[in-house]
Amino acid sequence: MEHNGDFLARLGALANATRARLLLALERHELTVGELCQVLQLPQSTVSRHLKTLADDDWVTSRADGPSRRYRMAALAAPVRRLWTAVRDQLRDTSAARQDAHRIEGVLAQRRTTSEEFFAGAAGQWDALRAELFGQRADLHSLLGLLDDQWIVGDLGCGTGQLSEALAPYVGRVIAVDASRAMLAAARKRLQAVSNVELRAGTLEALPARDDELDAAILSLVLHYTVEPAEVLAEAARTLRPGGKLLIIDMLPHDREEYRARMGHVWLGFGREQLTEWLHEAGFDGIHHHALPADPAAKGPALFVASARRAAHAATRGSGRSKQERHSRAESRTTRARPARTPQHHRSK
Repeated sequence: MEHNGDFLARLGALANATRARLLLALERHELTVGELCQVLQLPQSTVSRHLKTLADDDWVTSRADGPSRRYRMAALAAPVRRLWTAVRDQLRDTSAARQDAHRIEGVLAQRRTTSEEFFAGAAGQWDALRAELFGQRADLHSLLGLLDDQWIVGDLGCGTGQLSEALAPYVGRVIAVDASRAMLAAARKRLQAVSNVELRAGTLEALPARDDELDAAILSLVLHYTVEPAEVLAEAARTLRPGGKLLIIDMLPHDREEYRARMGHVWLGFGREQLTEWLHEAGFDGIHHHALPADPAAKGPALFVASARRAAHAATRGSGRSKQERHSRAESRTTRARPARTPQHHRSK
């Protein structure tokens, strides 16, 4: 509660008509000194002097905006708000206030015109200019903010944890799974300061996760390493709650046979029809598939992104098997000498 002396001092600030007009303008708009000079048609020295008085009495606040400062009305306590309301109701119907309001519209129109002129001249260079200022595709990183902050997300085949690190600030928890001890060690080092990522050792065919544990799961550039992708998708479905989302990023069909020996690829990409069939069999619906724009600097095959939703009442393949049986099947698959072969319908024509 304000002392009487403070209240009377603030009351005194409103006794001046110019200061009252300034407050009326700043109640709804954030304006610079120059803009206020245009609105009230007063010299800068006069406007600055009255703004200082209003700032000293806590009627206005300001913030730096480049070389200028922008002013606005401060948040007012209830007694002071009632005082201002009484003054404003008397002031806003005066001819001076109406003229000020009209000139404010002109100031705002001038702002819009300045922006429009900039974009009209910069349209052809806008992407390059924004990349120079903010980096390549900063907009895509910002889209992570659309994720539900309560979600538990599975980063399946997490590798060194780069994706988990990016997801962690935006979701409730990340469960990062990989079968490679070396990859998990690298991920543990990367994520040592991140508290909501849990690293788990396990294969994609026998995930170390409970039924319905995940709200979303991601298979980013790992499906082409698996011997039986259909089994991996079915296992992902088991760990997702009904309605949970699966995101797959991988390669479109290609003919770079050398990837098998050099990088251990089992599949030379995936076609839309085959992937859609596997997803349906695994208990997913709402399937979408999009080729990603090619990065001019990339040397590898083109990529796609596919998303799917675990059907609410679907019985996922293998969901009735025990965890021990799933692990046993996974181990037997990894020890079999299966030839690395891509079916003919996956090859590029």
